[in-house]
Formats: sequence, C-alpha cells, structure tokens
Amino acid sequence: MNLFQRLESGLKKTREKFGNSLAQLFRKERSPSFYEELEDLLIMADVGPEQASLLIGDLKNWEKNRNNITQDNPLVFLEERIASFFPIDPPVWIEQPDWKPVVILMVGVNGVGKTTTTGKLASRFRSEGKSVILGAADTFRAAAVQQIQLWGEKLDVPVVHQKEGADPAAVAFDTVKAAIARNTDVAIIDTAGRLQTKHNLMAELGKVHGLVKREMDERPFETLIVLDATLGQNSISQLEHFRKAIPLTGMILTKLDGTSKGGIVVSLARKFHLPIRFIGVGEGKDDLLEFDPVLYSRALLRSEEAIRPT
Repeated sequence: MNLFQRLESGLKKTREKFGNSLAQLFRKERSPSFYEELEDLLIMADVGPEQASLLIGDLKNWEKNRNNITQDNPLVFLEERIASFFPIDPPVWIEQPDWKPVVILMVGVNGVGKTTTTGKLASRFRSEGKSVILGAADTFRAAAVQQIQLWGEKLDVPVVHQKEGADPAAVAFDTVKAAIARNTDVAIIDTAGRLQTKHNLMAELGKVHGLVKREMDERPFETLIVLDATLGQNSISQLEHFRKAIPLTGMILTKLDGTSKGGIVVSLARKFHLPIRFIGVGEGKDDLLEFDPVLYSRALLRSEEAIRPT
C-alpha cells in the first residue's frame, strides 16, 4: 500500500463515522440547516468547536464567490483548508541531514504508547540505514527498560540504561555522550510517563531536557510529545502542561486506528501551532507513518465510495 492507502486504512473508524456522514450531507439538497449539520459533524470528529466554526466561516465565504458548486468542490476546499492548518516546520533530521547526532527526547503521560513508539521510531531510522542508540531514561518502570532492551536486541542497536530508580537525567546525559563519542546518527531517549499535574515529575523532566540541551551545546534537538489519539480533547490538557514545563518541537499521535475521532489531529495542530511528526495507525513496527497534511486531510474527509487518487 502507498502512504495514502495506509492513512486511509488507519483512519477507517473515523472515515466510517465522519467521512461517510459528510458525503451523505453533501449529496443531499442544500437545506437551511446545512452549515449547522456540517459544523456538528466536524465537532463530533473532534476537530474542535473553534476550528469547526472557522472552517464553516471560510466555506461560506468561499461559496459566496462561486456560481457553480458541484458536490465535490466544497470537499476539496475543506481538504485544502484543513491541510493549511498544519505548520510546516521540518524536523532536525530533514533540515540538517548531515547533523550528528540527531537527538530525540520522547515525552508524554503514562499509557500513550511512548516506549513502543520509541522502538518503532528507531526501527524507522535503522531501515533508512542510520545508526541509532537508545536511552532508557524511564528508570521508574523496570518493564520499560526491558522493553527498550528488547528493541535494542531486535534492531541490533546499543541501549544506555542504569539500575531501576536511577536519575533519568544521568541516563539522558550518558546517551548523548555515547552518541557523540560513537558518531551515531540518531539518539532516541525514552523518558518515564508522567501525569501532567504532578509538578515534581514535570520539574524532573525539565532537568532532563536542560541537561540534554547543555550537552548539545545549544544545537537544536527534537522534543516530541506522544499523545493517545483515542483520548480526544483530553490531549489538549496534556499538551498545555507539558509545553509549560519544556519546549516541545513536535507531536506524535498514536492509536489513530482505534478512534472514530481522528479530527483531534486538526484541533491540536491548529491550537498549538506545533508540527505533527508521525502518526501511529497500527501495532506493527511499520505502522508509524510520517505525517503528510495533504494526504491526511484527504483520508479524513473522503468517504468509502470516494475515488482514490492514482
């Protein structure tokens, strides 16, 4: 499958509930309640009230200047408008392709799939021929260290770790030092999941970030927050608290295949102006997809019967 087909498959639950309802609405003869119904559908898909209202306003203005409107035209407009909501901010590994090491700090709350996503991300870089080192900075959970070690064995990459309960900042420090010393292409550091309301744990995360920043000698690195797409609008609170604690450079949305509210991606990007680096659409190691705003918007809005691009 190409990237669009994989996105389409991963967003199946959202499209079955939202895309098909959207197609039915546009097939019907326009009624006085059309825009209200459209706004309700957008909100139900977790696009968010603010973004939904903005899209409806833009669509109304666009249609005022069009004499002939076919069933397909407004959908194409909405696709393009939604795609424009996503900031274009290339990650370090694309903006600086020869940069060594690219350091990626993975953060998020408990249970979002952060450690698994760390492994999948390492697998992705390895498949591109890059050398990788992993840092097991979740020292509170023995299973997390073991999970990272299993990924290390599977991908044949080194894992930096310490004993359970060790200082996470020390693991992050050792990982960056080892990556620099070995001239490694990518260093990915998995931090412990933490509730955004636990101030002491958020302060600890700030210490980890500060130490990585110091060792990178002010050179840019990625700090990616991993969010569970099935939590919908609750992800907004998580992102707000984490962004107050540390500077974030991007998001990874997991479990998009498990929700009928895939519009949360639009809501988060528009509200925080933060790029989405990857989305997770399955359990397999290859189900972590690089995010493409244009393809995502098309997969989100098109119904099962819609003609797929060639």
